[in-house]
Amino acid sequence: MFASPAYAQAAAGGAGSTASLIAFVPYIAIFAIFYFLMIRPQQQRAKAHRAMIDAVKKGDTVITGGGIIGKVSRVDGDEVEIEAGPAVKLRVLKATLADVRDRNAPVAANDSKG
Repeated sequence: MFASPAYAQAAAGGAGSTASLIAFVPYIAIFAIFYFLMIRPQQQRAKAHRAMIDAVKKGDTVITGGGIIGKVSRVDGDEVEIEAGPAVKLRVLKATLADVRDRNAPVAANDSKG
């Protein structure tokens, strides 16, 4: 008595596919933003770190992931021997190196070694 019958209107032939494509555009835009702001810079940093670790040579000062600072005394494949102090030698994997300091870098003015 209170309900009136509802009839579906015939949609235009191409309107349904265009509407679904327009609804999908924001997802593509969000992915593009994430790629250029997060994924791509992280890949570039990882590539630079890998290149830095592969270029380690005898005499370089390195920092391990655990915070040990030492001078490289031998490079053997994927292992590095680090001299952390007088008569203290450590063998570590290259993958655990966090940073390689340049031996030609300037020394701080308040450093007593300079």
